[in-house]
Amino acid sequence: MTGLIVKLIISPIAIILASWIFPNVDFAYWYQPIIIGVVLAVIGYFMEVAMLREDTNWLSTIMDFAASTLIIYFGAMFFADSEVTFWGAALTGAILAVTEIFQHNWLLQSGRVRKDDPVSE
Repeated sequence: MTGLIVKLIISPIAIILASWIFPNVDFAYWYQPIIIGVVLAVIGYFMEVAMLREDTNWLSTIMDFAASTLIIYFGAMFFADSEVTFWGAALTGAILAVTEIFQHNWLLQSGRVRKDDPVSE
C-alpha cells in the first residue's frame, strides 16, 4: 500500500514537471495532468503487484515505460484543448521510468514485494 501512496504523489508531479519542461506536452487545465497521474499510479501499482519480483525488475520498468507512454498519449486525447505528441508522451514516460527504477529498488530492498517466484513454490 505504501507503493501506491508514493506513486500517487510522484506520478502527477512528474507529469506536471514534464508539461513545464517539454513544449510538446501541453495540458490546458491544471487538473488534467493530475488525473492522468492518478490513473498511472493506480495502473502502475497493479502492474507491480502482478509482476514485480527481483528477477523481473527491469522488465517491470520497461513495461511501466510503455504503459506510461501510451496512457499519457491516449489519455490526453480525452481532455479538451490538451495537446501531447507521441514523443512528448515518450519523454514523459522516460521521466516516469527513471522514478520507477528508484521505487522498484526501494520496494524490493525493503521487502514490500515478494522477492521469490511464486511459481517455484
